[in-house]
Amino acid sequence: MTTVRVIASDTVSIETDALVVGFHTSPDGPQVAPGADDLDQAFGGTLATALGAVGFSGKPEEIAKIPTLGALPAPLVLAVGLGERPADGYPTETLRRAAGAAARALTGTASAVLALPASTAEEAEAVALGALLGAYDFTRYRTGERKDPVAELSVLTRAEGAEAAVERASTVAEAVALVRDLVNMPPSDLWPAKFADIAEDTATKAGLSVEVLDETALKEGGYGGITGVGQGSVNPPRLVRLAYSHPDASRTVAFVGKGITFDSGGLSLKPANAMDWMKSDMGGAGAVLGALIAVARLGLPVNAVGYLCLAENMPSGTAMRPSDVLHTFSGKTVEVLNTDAEGRLVLVDGIARAAQDGPDLIVDVATLTGAQIVALGWRTSGVMANDDALRDEVVEVAVAQGEAAWGMPLPEELRKGLDSPVADIANLNPDRWGAMLAAGIFLREFVPDGVRWAHIDMAGPSFNKAEPYGYTPKGGTGAITRTLVALAERYAGDSGHTAD
Repeated sequence: MTTVRVIASDTVSIETDALVVGFHTSPDGPQVAPGADDLDQAFGGTLATALGAVGFSGKPEEIAKIPTLGALPAPLVLAVGLGERPADGYPTETLRRAAGAAARALTGTASAVLALPASTAEEAEAVALGALLGAYDFTRYRTGERKDPVAELSVLTRAEGAEAAVERASTVAEAVALVRDLVNMPPSDLWPAKFADIAEDTATKAGLSVEVLDETALKEGGYGGITGVGQGSVNPPRLVRLAYSHPDASRTVAFVGKGITFDSGGLSLKPANAMDWMKSDMGGAGAVLGALIAVARLGLPVNAVGYLCLAENMPSGTAMRPSDVLHTFSGKTVEVLNTDAEGRLVLVDGIARAAQDGPDLIVDVATLTGAQIVALGWRTSGVMANDDALRDEVVEVAVAQGEAAWGMPLPEELRKGLDSPVADIANLNPDRWGAMLAAGIFLREFVPDGVRWAHIDMAGPSFNKAEPYGYTPKGGTGAITRTLVALAERYAGDSGHTAD
């Protein structure tokens, strides 16, 4: 696994396999960014000219490799574009993406020094985090020869507090890598009980307390949403409760994750071309697991609980049927109109159970609707809430972490479309318009009065079907893990914090 550390040195004297340097665009060609100002002198003032000659302009995430030919102890300079030079400070996402693009380009390299702008601890953390995330590679099932990710990274900085900031980046990156691994695993190797075992093992090692409810306990406990979705599979469902507490905590956050380890759609079967990436339908539960582990390892002064709602949605003679009525943990009944609207059924059991912990807020995370992708695309999550201030707060926190999000409404006129003639509510509105919003309204019905709740639909952002970019790989992205950690930090030990 890639490691990262902090060093303070001159760029011209660093011994490493590759030196990563940022460049800006300008009318006169690429210009070196702060952090490596003395580098061009080592090349006799010709480095920028050489980069321009090979077509490098410094646009964001652009990469060029230049051999040093003995001008430096490092045999290779890797130039990465940062775009136009900012007037005041560097956006952390610009640094994360540049470092991530550089790390991806360093596959097969033993060591590299990141001489990117890092004059503050925040900038140093962004560089370290982006590089670690960019160095991720899922190789578990590959055979034969392959190049490993860069093994050792160093962030060049003299910023006060940089050591602690880079250590935080390492902890968060490790959590995101765990989530990416889980999302990338084939469903033949990750069914609900196996996911629960992995969660119990990794969470216990991080100091979390863990409780796992099997199919018998779920039935006896009245978790009809989770058992209904899972009853069609030979792999029975699980509910995992993770808990972290701190003696100085004055607030409690609860995270609930959708964990459908494979979603065939059930009897309302998906088309084949919509099913090949449904191993990623447990990304919400993965994000909750990763976030709780990071919270514990960071020692945040906050109480945090997480619920992993795990099931496999399969068609069989025992599968739930359209028109079945489920009795959920909240006591409310749900008429199932479509078995492929299953994620909300497991989530409502987790949300109702989480409310019993008396949290200051509940945030559920789910790869919930294809409508999210239609509305917002593959990279932007939709955020809904029963509290407008909380919705805006979650969006603000997510965007600050580089996880694109957009606040969405919960229009009251859509509630009528969820009416059922036989149960308290139907699991979807037969009218497909506003389907992402209707799903949020459905979930809201199971949140007790007085409980602040937000819902993050990340169906697209959880899995990158296109080419890698920045620090984001192809496949599982670990989306929203960092947002949940940042939310926990925001509430940690801050007795004066109010979100309204």
